[in-house]
Amino acid sequence: MVSVLTPLAFIAQRWTPSPKTVRRAALSAVVMTVVIIVTGGAVRLTGSGLGCDTWPKCTDDSLFTTSEQGIHGAIEFGNRLLTYVVSAAVGWFIVAARCAEPRRRQLSRLGWLQFWIVALNAIIGGITVRLELNPWTVAIHFLAANALLTVTTVSWLRSREGDGPARPRVPGPVRKLGWTLVVVAGLLVAAGTLVTGSGKHAGDSSDVPRMPFDYTSVAQLHALFAWAVCALALAVFFVLRVVDAPDDTRARARDLLLVLVAQGAIGYVQYFTGVPEILVGLHMLGSSLMWIAVLRLALSLRERPAREPGTGIPAQTPDAALSPTA
Repeated sequence: MVSVLTPLAFIAQRWTPSPKTVRRAALSAVVMTVVIIVTGGAVRLTGSGLGCDTWPKCTDDSLFTTSEQGIHGAIEFGNRLLTYVVSAAVGWFIVAARCAEPRRRQLSRLGWLQFWIVALNAIIGGITVRLELNPWTVAIHFLAANALLTVTTVSWLRSREGDGPARPRVPGPVRKLGWTLVVVAGLLVAAGTLVTGSGKHAGDSSDVPRMPFDYTSVAQLHALFAWAVCALALAVFFVLRVVDAPDDTRARARDLLLVLVAQGAIGYVQYFTGVPEILVGLHMLGSSLMWIAVLRLALSLRERPAREPGTGIPAQTPDAALSPTA
C-alpha cells in the first residue's frame, strides 16, 4: 500500500525547526491575536463597524473598500485584512509544530484548533455585519476572539514545555484556587461584553440597537467580577509564598497583580469620564493582557517534562529547565 505524502509531511522531510523557532511561531500567533482584538475594538470605537456594508465583499460590487466609503471603509477593510495576517501566524505555528523533532502531536492539534477558531470567527464576523452589528453577535464575535487568545496562549506556553505527564508544583488546594481564578476571570471578560453591548459605542453612527440592560447595573456587575478576580489574585499571590512555590510561579502572580491594578484604574477612569474611546481601547488591550497573565499563572502551577527520545519515560530534567519561562 502506497502512503500519501501530505504537504506538511513533505516540508517536515526537508526542514526541522529549532525549539526556539517553534516558540517564536507560537508567540507570533498570540501577538497577532491581541492585535486583531484591539483593532477590532478600534473598528467599533471609530464607528466603522459597517464601513464595509456587506460580507465577504466590502460592497455588493467590490471586494475592496471604495473611495465613497471613506475612512470608515478603510478601517473596517484593514481589520478584515488583518485576519489574513493572523491566519499566516497560525499557519506558521502549524507548520513549525508539525516539523519539529521529535514530533509534537499535541502542539499540532492546538495549531489546528487555532485554525478552525479563526475560520469560525471570520464567519461570525460576516454574520455580525449582515445583521448590522447586532450586539449579541458582536459579543459572540469578541468571545470567539478570546477563545482564540486562550488557545494561542496555551500553545505558546506548551511550546516551552515537554510532552510528559503533568506534575504538580504546588499543593492541590492551591491549584484549585488558581483554576477558580481562571473561571472568575472568564466571567469577568464575558460580563464586559454586556457592558459594551449596553453602552454608547454601538460601532456605527446609525441607529444600532443595544442590549436591553441598564448600563449602570451591568457596569457594576462587571466591577464586582473585577474585584473578585483581584481578591483571588491576591489570595494566590500570598498563598504561593506560604507554600514556597517556585520563583517563576510567584513572578507570574506578581505580574497578574500589576496588570489588574492598571486595568482597574483604566476601567474606573473610563466609567467616570463618560467612556472615552481611547480609554475603552486601552481597556480592551488590558483585558487581553489580563487573560494571558491569568493563563500563565494557572499553567505555571504544574510542569510537563520532556520525554526521553523513543520512550514514554519523562526525562530527568532539572526543574529550572522545565518552568514555563525557561
